[in-house]
Amino acid sequence: MKTKTHFAFFDEGSKKEIRRAILKAVAIPGYQVPFASREMPIARGWGTGGLQITLSIIGKQDVLKVIDQGADESVNAVSIKKLVNETTGVELTERTQDASLIQSRHRIPEVPLSSDQILVLQVPMPEPLRDVEASEYVTKRLHSEDEYSGAWLMLFEQIMKYGKTATDADHPVYVNNRYVMAPSPIPRFDNPKMHQSEALILLGAGREKKIYAVPPYTDVESLAFEDYPFTVESFEGQHCHLCGETDVFMDELIDPDTGETIYQCNDTSYCMERLNKIGKAEVESSHA
Repeated sequence: MKTKTHFAFFDEGSKKEIRRAILKAVAIPGYQVPFASREMPIARGWGTGGLQITLSIIGKQDVLKVIDQGADESVNAVSIKKLVNETTGVELTERTQDASLIQSRHRIPEVPLSSDQILVLQVPMPEPLRDVEASEYVTKRLHSEDEYSGAWLMLFEQIMKYGKTATDADHPVYVNNRYVMAPSPIPRFDNPKMHQSEALILLGAGREKKIYAVPPYTDVESLAFEDYPFTVESFEGQHCHLCGETDVFMDELIDPDTGETIYQCNDTSYCMERLNKIGKAEVESSHA
């Protein structure tokens, strides 16, 4: 006897409860909304928060893209795509511009998102004040009082110790001039993409049981001091050894043949699409 499976894994009651949390999160940008995180067929810490959001809002007409640190073919991305596809039958794609729903771990795609797209980010730790305050009760009170001196102190201590802020990823942001928010462990390079984004950005932390959001066209400002302004990772003078792109977030690699340092687009689908479009011969000649 074949067991009946609900569309998108969850029963309708579970989906409605998660959608209500999403609606509240959209209504209060940057605010962490508690929700009853469900048990999933993957371990907590492997994207259950983002996956629960995706399964709760996906429809039969959607086209899904899943990436893990810029790659479509990683174990995490492939496993999530398989689960969603087997329980919904939706179309899958690797092209950012073709997707209506994008679930991502640690990256925002290089292709600018549009108003008819939703980006879901997987979050391990949603509380930006956790490093300075262990109590959930206290952090809730600090958010309600708009008291973020702890976040500023954390950045100040980094400057005193290293001469600059040392948050390579998950650099806190100020959302809608009200809440300080953890943007998920995206690189600093991706923080500006959240500001006035045309797409709705939803963030889910399954283990911590929190959902929060950045609605379209919302102001998002990375925390920084006037004399130590926020800066992103610089790849000045470097280019992707495959497609030749320069203005993207890149991985630093070692060429196995020469032992020299080379750079490559972190967003693999962006790189492959660009390479197919312009041709490898043209790339090699332009950097000869």
